[in-house]
Amino acid sequence: MDLSWISITLAETGWLILTFVFGFLAYRIGLPPMVGFLCVGFVLKFYGVESTEALREIADLGVTIMLFTIGLKLNLKSLLRVQIWGVASSHMLITIVVYTGIFILLQQSGVSAFQGLSLWSGVLIAFALSFSSTVFAVKVLEGKNEMMALYAQIAIGILIVQDIFAVIFLSASTGKLPSIWALGLVGLPLLRPLLYKIMDQVEHGELLVLYSLLLATGGAALFEIVGMKADLGALIFGLLLAPHIKASEVSKTLYNFKDLFLVAFFVNIGLSGDPSMENLVIAGILSLLMFAKVFLFFWLLVKTKMRSRTSFLASMSLANYSEFGLIVGTIGVQNGWMDSSWLISIAIALSMTFIIASPLNARAHEIYGRFSRVFRSWQSEQRLDDEKPVDVAGASIVVFGMGRIGTGVYNDLNYHFPGQVIGVDFDAGVYAQHEKDKKNIIYADVMDKDFWSKLNLEGVRMIFLNLPKREKNLFTLKQLREMGFKGTVAAIALYDEDVEVLKQAGADEVYNFYSEAGIGFAEHVRHNLLNKGEFIPEPSEQKPVEEST
Repeated sequence: MDLSWISITLAETGWLILTFVFGFLAYRIGLPPMVGFLCVGFVLKFYGVESTEALREIADLGVTIMLFTIGLKLNLKSLLRVQIWGVASSHMLITIVVYTGIFILLQQSGVSAFQGLSLWSGVLIAFALSFSSTVFAVKVLEGKNEMMALYAQIAIGILIVQDIFAVIFLSASTGKLPSIWALGLVGLPLLRPLLYKIMDQVEHGELLVLYSLLLATGGAALFEIVGMKADLGALIFGLLLAPHIKASEVSKTLYNFKDLFLVAFFVNIGLSGDPSMENLVIAGILSLLMFAKVFLFFWLLVKTKMRSRTSFLASMSLANYSEFGLIVGTIGVQNGWMDSSWLISIAIALSMTFIIASPLNARAHEIYGRFSRVFRSWQSEQRLDDEKPVDVAGASIVVFGMGRIGTGVYNDLNYHFPGQVIGVDFDAGVYAQHEKDKKNIIYADVMDKDFWSKLNLEGVRMIFLNLPKREKNLFTLKQLREMGFKGTVAAIALYDEDVEVLKQAGADEVYNFYSEAGIGFAEHVRHNLLNKGEFIPEPSEQKPVEEST
């Protein structure tokens, strides 16, 4: 048997094993696996391994698919909010001015690493560092299953506005405008009926995967051909497909592809430079300056009437430098605008901020809860409509989590106890759809300590927890205990090992979704057949015959 066709895979086995080991170790100590992937790049670079064209292509494909899936979930109207375009543009301008001033001050103070840095080079570096990483933010938000939370939508919107600035810079830095054919892109919405018709025809199999990949990569290629940023093309094509009924299915289908390809992205970041001691000093200073950037995001958001919690969590999602900084640095070096050593410093600073921000984002809710009083002192007394206090008055049953399972629970309970059930969800899209369907629902996040401090459960007798993460169910149970809730709490578990954990945390009843789904299915059919008066086999006293092995 000829095995030559897998020779490339066999040659890469060493770094694949190393990548898995480092990612697994990072995961085991409570860090996102991406931190381990970054470390692999550093280790490989130390031993003289260089990035390859194939690795870069895989990394680019991961970013393209990621932006396509963002487009599938994005509400374009949200970009018009002042909390997005106003904060993004103001933050970029202030960051450039402040960072440039700090660079000049360090130069005047005699810090050797900043000697010889011109004003224009300082402005260019500050511009590169004003961006935050879309890849990092999306990975963190998806890891916490909070992609559709208000703060996540604000953060993603800011990143998209930054991408628009990136397109403008790339066009200006090359000395040429996009092709005249770029004007034809305004007609892309006219293609939507055709794209939808094909999507309807491919149904749910492998053709759906291929068609989705074609739209993502084809959109990127089309924009690149006319002189626009390729990644923006993938985002736009995702937006075109977003209203389709299969948009959610496509996003889930591409999820594992995106994650796999993005491994190459993080490894490639680690391989991007061979640092000297001076590079490490500069990168360390830039990493510390990142906290000023985060505070500026927080301050601007609270000034636009966002709650302190929303502002804090959104700012933490943006607590890093962007891979776009490397692109700016590369262009700067090619055009003679900055020294090549700065490109290495930016690459190291980017990696450092990823490593610093990962554990901070993993514990963002905990950090806010511990210092919530300090953060609340910054917020405005005025509230946006989607951040007003919640009220469950008049309800005796509360359903936390209004996804497919939660909606089924709500519908059944509301049928038997009309007007006594209220749902709670933090997904803006889910909330809007249920509100449109005239369901009794409030917009809130169970991870919000402020929400619990204002919640009155005096008339509530039963609570159902249908939250997607065990950690969220456990956090909710903890809040209910601290509030002294005396009613019944029922929770859903996705795995056998979660059942006992949830019961020990205070859940009175735990429903194992996967193991008991068959029982629920049989009960549903039996109940309907009985109501219709149709034949139901009589119970048998005979024990079931065991299957032979």
